[in-house]
Amino acid sequence: MPKIITQQEALEQEASEHAAQMFGSPKDRLDFYRREIQYETAILSNRTNAYLSAQAFLVIAYASSMANVNPEWGKLFTLVVPPILALLGVLCSLNAWPGIRAAYDIIDHWHFKQSGLLRDLPVMGMAYDDEPLFSEMESSHKGYRKSLMFSIRAPWLFSIFWIGLGVFALYIQIGHTRA
Repeated sequence: MPKIITQQEALEQEASEHAAQMFGSPKDRLDFYRREIQYETAILSNRTNAYLSAQAFLVIAYASSMANVNPEWGKLFTLVVPPILALLGVLCSLNAWPGIRAAYDIIDHWHFKQSGLLRDLPVMGMAYDDEPLFSEMESSHKGYRKSLMFSIRAPWLFSIFWIGLGVFALYIQIGHTRA
Protein backbone atom coordinates (compact mmCIF):
# COMPACT_ATOMS: atom_id res chain seq x y z
CA MET A 1 0.00 0.00 0.00
CA PRO A 2 1.57 3.34 -0.99
CA LYS A 3 2.10 5.94 1.68
CA ILE A 4 1.71 9.67 1.23
CA ILE A 5 4.68 11.45 2.71
CA THR A 6 3.84 14.80 4.20
CA GLN A 7 6.30 17.61 4.70
CA GLN A 8 6.33 17.00 8.47
CA GLU A 9 7.21 13.32 8.01
CA ALA A 10 9.96 14.27 5.57
CA LEU A 11 11.41 16.72 8.07
CA GLU A 12 11.27 14.13 10.87
CA GLN A 13 12.97 11.54 8.65
CA GLU A 14 15.66 14.03 7.66
CA ALA A 15 16.25 14.94 11.34
CA SER A 16 16.58 11.28 12.33
CA GLU A 17 18.98 10.63 9.45
CA HIS A 18 21.04 13.64 10.52
CA ALA A 19 21.08 12.37 14.12
CA ALA A 20 22.16 8.93 12.90
CA GLN A 21 25.06 10.52 11.04
CA MET A 22 26.02 12.67 14.01
CA PHE A 23 25.70 9.85 16.54
CA GLY A 24 26.51 6.37 15.29
CA SER A 25 24.23 4.70 17.79
CA PRO A 26 22.02 5.43 20.77
CA LYS A 27 24.98 4.50 22.97
CA ASP A 28 27.05 7.23 21.30
CA ARG A 29 24.25 9.68 21.99
CA LEU A 30 24.03 8.56 25.64
CA ASP A 31 27.81 8.85 25.99
CA PHE A 32 27.61 12.38 24.56
CA TYR A 33 24.87 13.37 27.00
CA ARG A 34 26.81 11.91 29.92
CA ARG A 35 29.98 13.76 28.91
CA GLU A 36 28.06 17.04 28.63
CA ILE A 37 26.47 16.49 32.04
CA GLN A 38 29.88 15.73 33.53
CA TYR A 39 31.44 18.78 31.88
CA GLU A 40 28.71 21.16 33.02
CA THR A 41 28.74 19.66 36.52
CA ALA A 42 32.48 20.37 36.69
CA ILE A 43 31.82 23.96 35.60
CA LEU A 44 29.12 24.32 38.24
CA SER A 45 31.43 22.86 40.85
CA ASN A 46 34.25 25.24 39.90
CA ARG A 47 31.93 28.25 40.01
CA THR A 48 30.56 27.20 43.39
CA ASN A 49 34.06 26.63 44.78
CA ALA A 50 35.28 30.02 43.58
CA TYR A 51 32.19 31.69 45.01
CA LEU A 52 32.56 29.98 48.39
CA SER A 53 36.26 30.86 48.53
CA ALA A 54 35.45 34.52 47.93
CA GLN A 55 32.76 34.40 50.59
CA ALA A 56 35.18 32.82 53.08
CA PHE A 57 37.69 35.64 52.58
CA LEU A 58 34.94 38.24 52.98
CA VAL A 59 33.78 36.64 56.24
CA ILE A 60 37.37 36.72 57.56
CA ALA A 61 37.74 40.38 56.54
CA TYR A 62 34.38 41.22 58.13
CA ALA A 63 35.26 39.52 61.42
CA SER A 64 38.67 41.20 61.50
CA SER A 65 37.17 44.62 60.83
CA MET A 66 34.55 44.13 63.55
CA ALA A 67 37.32 43.26 66.03
CA ASN A 68 39.18 46.53 65.43
CA VAL A 69 39.84 48.25 68.78
CA ASN A 70 42.16 51.04 67.67
CA PRO A 71 41.39 54.00 69.96
CA GLU A 72 42.05 56.70 67.32
CA TRP A 73 40.20 55.49 64.23
CA GLY A 74 38.66 52.19 65.31
CA LYS A 75 35.10 53.46 65.77
CA LEU A 76 34.91 55.10 62.36
CA PHE A 77 36.60 52.08 60.75
CA THR A 78 34.17 49.66 62.41
CA LEU A 79 31.24 51.85 61.41
CA VAL A 80 32.22 52.02 57.72
CA VAL A 81 34.16 48.89 56.71
CA PRO A 82 31.91 46.01 57.93
CA PRO A 83 28.77 47.35 56.19
CA ILE A 84 30.81 47.90 53.01
CA LEU A 85 32.08 44.31 53.22
CA ALA A 86 28.51 43.11 53.77
CA LEU A 87 27.39 45.07 50.71
CA LEU A 88 30.28 43.55 48.73
CA GLY A 89 29.17 40.09 49.89
CA VAL A 90 25.62 40.73 48.66
CA LEU A 91 26.90 42.07 45.34
CA CYS A 92 29.20 39.04 44.90
CA SER A 93 26.24 36.76 45.60
CA LEU A 94 24.04 38.55 43.09
CA ASN A 95 26.87 38.43 40.55
CA ALA A 96 27.52 34.72 41.10
CA TRP A 97 23.87 33.73 40.78
CA PRO A 98 23.46 34.04 36.96
CA GLY A 99 26.54 31.90 36.21
CA ILE A 100 25.54 29.23 38.71
CA ARG A 101 21.97 29.24 37.45
CA ALA A 102 23.10 29.02 33.81
CA ALA A 103 25.24 25.95 34.54
CA TYR A 104 22.29 24.41 36.39
CA ASP A 105 19.94 25.07 33.46
CA ILE A 106 22.38 23.44 31.01
CA ILE A 107 22.70 20.39 33.27
CA ASP A 108 18.91 20.28 33.45
CA HIS A 109 18.73 20.34 29.64
CA TRP A 110 21.18 17.44 29.20
CA HIS A 111 19.44 15.40 31.91
CA PHE A 112 16.15 15.96 30.09
CA LYS A 113 17.71 14.73 26.84
CA GLN A 114 19.26 11.73 28.60
CA SER A 115 16.03 10.74 30.34
CA GLY A 116 14.16 11.07 27.04
CA LEU A 117 16.64 8.73 25.37
CA LEU A 118 16.41 6.21 28.23
CA ARG A 119 12.61 6.45 28.22
CA ASP A 120 12.35 6.03 24.44
CA LEU A 121 14.90 3.20 24.31
CA PRO A 122 14.50 1.20 27.52
CA VAL A 123 16.83 -1.44 26.12
CA MET A 124 19.69 1.09 26.59
CA GLY A 125 19.54 0.57 30.33
CA MET A 126 19.46 -3.23 30.06
CA ALA A 127 23.02 -3.61 28.80
CA TYR A 128 24.23 -6.58 30.87
CA ASP A 129 21.30 -7.96 32.87
CA ASP A 130 17.64 -7.40 33.65
CA GLU A 131 18.37 -4.52 36.03
CA PRO A 132 18.41 -0.99 34.60
CA LEU A 133 21.84 0.53 34.08
CA PHE A 134 20.58 3.85 35.45
CA SER A 135 18.36 3.91 38.51
CA GLU A 136 15.16 5.92 38.56
CA MET A 137 16.70 8.27 41.12
CA GLU A 138 19.66 9.01 38.83
CA SER A 139 17.66 9.58 35.69
CA SER A 140 14.65 11.30 37.21
CA HIS A 141 14.23 15.05 37.32
CA LYS A 142 13.98 15.04 41.11
CA GLY A 143 17.13 12.97 41.69
CA TYR A 144 19.82 15.13 40.16
CA ARG A 145 18.12 18.38 41.23
CA LYS A 146 18.59 17.44 44.88
CA SER A 147 22.31 16.97 44.28
CA LEU A 148 22.61 20.47 42.80
CA MET A 149 20.54 22.31 45.41
CA PHE A 150 23.53 23.45 47.48
CA SER A 151 25.05 25.28 44.53
CA ILE A 152 21.72 26.86 43.65
CA ARG A 153 20.87 27.95 47.19
CA ALA A 154 24.32 29.15 48.31
CA PRO A 155 24.15 32.65 46.73
CA TRP A 156 20.72 33.32 48.22
CA LEU A 157 21.70 32.03 51.65
CA PHE A 158 24.86 34.15 51.64
CA SER A 159 22.87 37.20 50.50
CA ILE A 160 20.60 36.82 53.51
CA PHE A 161 23.64 36.20 55.72
CA TRP A 162 25.36 39.37 54.47
CA ILE A 163 22.25 41.51 54.87
CA GLY A 164 21.99 40.26 58.45
CA LEU A 165 25.66 41.00 59.15
CA GLY A 166 25.41 44.46 57.60
CA VAL A 167 22.39 45.34 59.72
CA PHE A 168 24.12 43.88 62.79
CA ALA A 169 27.27 45.96 62.19
CA LEU A 170 25.25 49.16 61.86
CA TYR A 171 23.07 48.34 64.86
CA ILE A 172 26.07 47.60 67.07
CA GLN A 173 27.79 50.88 66.13
CA ILE A 174 24.82 53.22 65.91
CA GLY A 175 22.60 51.58 68.53
CA HIS A 176 25.48 51.17 70.98
CA THR A 177 26.43 54.87 70.84
CA ARG A 178 22.85 55.97 71.63
CA ALA A 179 22.55 53.82 74.75
